[in-house]
Amino acid sequence: MTTSKPFVGRKKILCDEPVIHMGNIESVLQDALSVHLINQGEIDYLYNYYKGKQPILHREKHIRPEINNKIVENRAHEIVSFKTGYLCGEPIQYISRGDKKELSEDIGALNDMMMMCGKAQKDRLLAEWMYIAGIGVRMVIPNDKYIENEVVPKLRTGRTDFLKDEAPFDLYVFDPRYAFVVYYSGPGEPPVLGVKITQRKDNRYIISAYSETDYFEFESQGLWNLQLVRAAKRTFGGIPIIEYLLNNARQSPIEVVLPILDAINRVQSNRLDGIEQFIQSLLVLVNAEVKDEDAKYIQEAGLIVLKSLGGENRADIKIIAEQLDQMQTQRLIDYMHQTILDIVGMPNRNGKNSTSDTGAAVYQRDGHSDAEARAKSDELMFKESERQLLKIILNILRSTVGTRLTLADIEIKFTRRIYENSLTKAQIFDMLSRNPHIAPSLAFAVSGLFSDPEDAAKLSEEYYEKYKREQRELEKQGKLMREGGDVFD
Repeated sequence: MTTSKPFVGRKKILCDEPVIHMGNIESVLQDALSVHLINQGEIDYLYNYYKGKQPILHREKHIRPEINNKIVENRAHEIVSFKTGYLCGEPIQYISRGDKKELSEDIGALNDMMMMCGKAQKDRLLAEWMYIAGIGVRMVIPNDKYIENEVVPKLRTGRTDFLKDEAPFDLYVFDPRYAFVVYYSGPGEPPVLGVKITQRKDNRYIISAYSETDYFEFESQGLWNLQLVRAAKRTFGGIPIIEYLLNNARQSPIEVVLPILDAINRVQSNRLDGIEQFIQSLLVLVNAEVKDEDAKYIQEAGLIVLKSLGGENRADIKIIAEQLDQMQTQRLIDYMHQTILDIVGMPNRNGKNSTSDTGAAVYQRDGHSDAEARAKSDELMFKESERQLLKIILNILRSTVGTRLTLADIEIKFTRRIYENSLTKAQIFDMLSRNPHIAPSLAFAVSGLFSDPEDAAKLSEEYYEKYKREQRELEKQGKLMREGGDVFD
């Protein structure tokens, strides 16, 4: 029987050193690598499973081995694709917390920098790894070329008109099989070391390790016998490699349902075997003997020779033809598929139509509310790591192009289903914007009508100011015409 390995999530890599320095880096890194190799093997298995390399492909059949279908119904890919698209289908935006109009320009500049770094595409890749492996890994480092060639020369002359074709930082998403974070085992378990593994063509490994203040580079063969080749002080603080967790168990949705996914593959493969075996039904000869060598040849064409014991020795030929009950098989597959959807929190497509159903009823019945609840839970975990990213980015910005933003000023905004329930959202926006006790920026943010509420509020305010100026001009012209008409009369 071909079944998947039992997985219970990735192990968190801990060490007993609160500070990493030259004296303990090698021992900490060596211990961390031994744990990471276990995680690496599990992630590799899950990634191959997602791509369609599943246990059913190694299926062996001992009875009629010539009929051995190996069907991969890749529901794992369906789960990951849906979850990734649902969470990051629209770009993640930053908005200001509260009604701080003076920070609107800085928030807009931060969103522009993220766009120039291709953050929306990298967020999607990060989420994909989270749903495959339970963890994703991101890195942020200063854009040394831009800072050296553009920022530093102008800062020396007191100028701040920096070119906005690039951001002063770069973002990367790593394969979690080759990157990880080490945490201190004390209270709070803060990160103390970020590690990136690079394999060269000659099978040498380059291991880059980042502590709060230092950078270490090792070379090794097979990730053992580490040799330190470089050590340097880092300009900006913080661990630049950040893990994004899907849950505390670091477990992906596909590994929770691996046994059921394997069962669906087995049922579908056996189902097709049953159809082929029905078509290639066996002939049975009763009391009609043939030579052994002839029987062997005939058996390859689907013939079995039998000899009855006792009774009338009447020769006979029959066909064994037992067809699989396709209806019952389909019910089993539908049940297993629905169970998968219930466990991972995905909507189904099997809802029955009813003239009495409202949009909200369909939303509840077909599991969309479950999908939204799971996505909100995933958002909370994502935001926790995103704040660590923003903390480092703001530190880079303050030291280069400058910013007035603090971490407390920024709210991370996920946007989904922009065009669903548009009328309801428009009504909410209208009610909030009419209330004099509610800031207009809150109406833009809370209604969910706009993918970038900060930018929408800014554009709307500019448009409204322009509209008021035009109205004043028209009133002024109308007044002059009336006064001129009175004089003429």
